[in-house]
Amino acid sequence: MNTEYKITIGLEIHAELKTKSKMWCGCANNPDSSTPNAYICPICMAHPGTLPVINQAAVEKVIKVGLALNSNIADFTEFDRKNYFYPDIPKGYQISQYKFPIVSGGSLLGVDITRVHLEEDTAKSIHDQGDFTLVDFNRAGVPLMELVTEACIHSAEEAGNFGRELQLILRTLEVSDANMELGQMRVEVNFSVSKDEKLGTKVEVKNLNSFRTVERAIAYEYIRHTELIEAGKGDEIVQETRGWDETKQITYSQRIKENAHDYRYFPDPDLPKMYLHKYFDLEDMKSKLPELPSERRARLSDLGLKDETVRVLVSDVELSNYFDALASGKEVDFIVLSANYLTSDLIGIYNKESITISKEYLPDISHFSELVTMNMRGELSSRGVKDILPVLILDKKSPRDIANEKGLIQQNDDTELTTIVKSAIESNPTQWSELISGNDKLIMFFVGQSMKLSKGAGNPAKFQEIIKKISTT
Repeated sequence: MNTEYKITIGLEIHAELKTKSKMWCGCANNPDSSTPNAYICPICMAHPGTLPVINQAAVEKVIKVGLALNSNIADFTEFDRKNYFYPDIPKGYQISQYKFPIVSGGSLLGVDITRVHLEEDTAKSIHDQGDFTLVDFNRAGVPLMELVTEACIHSAEEAGNFGRELQLILRTLEVSDANMELGQMRVEVNFSVSKDEKLGTKVEVKNLNSFRTVERAIAYEYIRHTELIEAGKGDEIVQETRGWDETKQITYSQRIKENAHDYRYFPDPDLPKMYLHKYFDLEDMKSKLPELPSERRARLSDLGLKDETVRVLVSDVELSNYFDALASGKEVDFIVLSANYLTSDLIGIYNKESITISKEYLPDISHFSELVTMNMRGELSSRGVKDILPVLILDKKSPRDIANEKGLIQQNDDTELTTIVKSAIESNPTQWSELISGNDKLIMFFVGQSMKLSKGAGNPAKFQEIIKKISTT
């Protein structure tokens, strides 16, 4: 990568809000329904004479996002008409916000926020059914939050990390599921390169359906821009909108970028002006915000958990909440051991089986707690825990019942374990002679032999203790 050039990036991130109904009507907010056009009404379809009504819950959710980002919440705000003609906009305009957004300012991970405003989503165009386009209006009118950053991001990694943290905040606040694969969160990158402080020609890249794709698109655009400039073809970089081709891993030109004046914004005459400070108790809302990801990381780190363990726990809201319930009121040793089994072994099972973390697939908390406690008491080996965990995900039996069925309960009786150790010694006289002659490395050899004889049911720590005692007497 040519380090002479400075990357400048601004992000525009849309997120569908998690409300019961759409933005302007009572239709269910169910844009992913398998039945096209099942959740529409005359308002969604812009029939003559219909009037929109503002969804208060959607406004409240955008305010929550602003409070979490330490932003300014506007007193006065209004909705505007953004005029353009496209099959997915039945009105011939989109209701959005222009001059007076609900949220302005704030920051996240050192990235300054320009604004967060509320608008409606468009319908969904379907192009793969033949040489024609179909339109599904289930998504038309769904509440959509748009966050715009300042042009202050200077690397692909920084852009990706910002998106991931915002997604986590939206899920923590329960304002959006922000599932990128389902289109519930969409990222657009405004990108330019230059050799000095003067910004280069800006391009916007759309159709980015994962944060990894965001990073790859930025890397591709950096190479494209710098190669054109170095070849004396900088004038071929034009202000435009580009898409992302996932198969070819390249961007491609879609259209020349419109400017704000092209949309002919003006206040929507059918919707009332809003004075938010009068209708919302902002201090009360701020005090009721849940623990944010940055706060949760700090708290878990203070418990003595490793950085990677904390990262995995905080990266998924469902897992974080599960761990907090599991660890509530427990000793530090239990907490640390539970965190390790969750983030290493349980997550490993999910990844291997392509299971999404959800309440459906998380073990019963009392069962997981019992499993860890049995391990701490020496009733179960780590191997036993690993064998039982996959069963706990789908089976409602207690770990003790599963351990008994599978013969995984560790033997701790000194007399029985001593008999097993003596059998291992008799079967390996040469190695035993070396051990009592001072080769302490062979202690673990005899622990292994004893574990085999006990079919994994013996306590390895107890075996080690007995072997050392016999070898010195």
